[in-house]
Amino acid sequence: MKIVFASSHEISQHEWIEPLAQALPGAEVVLWRPDLPAQDADVAVVWTPPDALFQRERRLRAVFNLGAGVDALFRLPSLPPDMPVVRLEDAGMAVQMAEYAVWAVVRASRQFDAYVAQQGAGQWQPLPELDRAQWPVGVLGTGVMGTRVAQTLAALDYPVAGWSRSGKVPAGVEGFAGADQLPAFLARTRVLVNTLPLTPETRDIMRRDTLRQLLPGAYLVNMGRGDHLVEEDLLALLDTGHISGATLDVFRQEPLPQEHPFWRHPRVTVTPHVAALSLRRQTIAQVADKIGRFMRGEPLTGVVERGRGY
Repeated sequence: MKIVFASSHEISQHEWIEPLAQALPGAEVVLWRPDLPAQDADVAVVWTPPDALFQRERRLRAVFNLGAGVDALFRLPSLPPDMPVVRLEDAGMAVQMAEYAVWAVVRASRQFDAYVAQQGAGQWQPLPELDRAQWPVGVLGTGVMGTRVAQTLAALDYPVAGWSRSGKVPAGVEGFAGADQLPAFLARTRVLVNTLPLTPETRDIMRRDTLRQLLPGAYLVNMGRGDHLVEEDLLALLDTGHISGATLDVFRQEPLPQEHPFWRHPRVTVTPHVAALSLRRQTIAQVADKIGRFMRGEPLTGVVERGRGY
């Protein structure tokens, strides 16, 4: 078995290639380079690979993505329409997403930013205590990541609801399903946390007409994809006060341009796409297991349904 490893990022042989080869005894793992001829590999392990990979490697039987989101792969013109695409599942990312959501939600609901400002002004002024009933959270997307986020916030006694295509949610979380139930989901939500995959159906889902359906003084946390959010609409709703603030980890253009108004907006917190990073050891172990199962013809999870986009 031959595996080609392709990434838009600089790859270390020691950190990625050698451990993957060790996890798959008998496999040859090579780093794809544009200046080398075709490797005639059986499978590819990728992270935002160049389109040239699929132009050159014509014998690939499957591609394994080093992340949960596969929208970048589907934008490549040369990706064969019948190529099996297998995505990463969790690999240490779900708990990071939950941590990020808790950080953002607690900062907003407990008014910790106000205390930071008070410290700068040398003020000692306790603010009103938190009434969690006034801070209902709505989680967009209840896959592996969204489920962990919803469970964690529910364990902190926030009223939590989840919205997805199927409406499946964990115990203790109110479920909403499909486009018909999206308005009711939004109408009961003050803090909107997005963990959706990017598909044609979810692109621009957070826009003026949907965000206006949130409770007054709403707060937005985006950990999904930048293309889920119409950024100009969020800025307009921040100006009206209907949305009180936002914590944003993903953007339509990354890195976020220096001239973008998010950088300087007093009620927007920007982080550089770090809500959940794939942990290398767990990622290698999971990808190796999936490749082994695929080559042996065994069932495996994480196979992307092209029609759904995840």
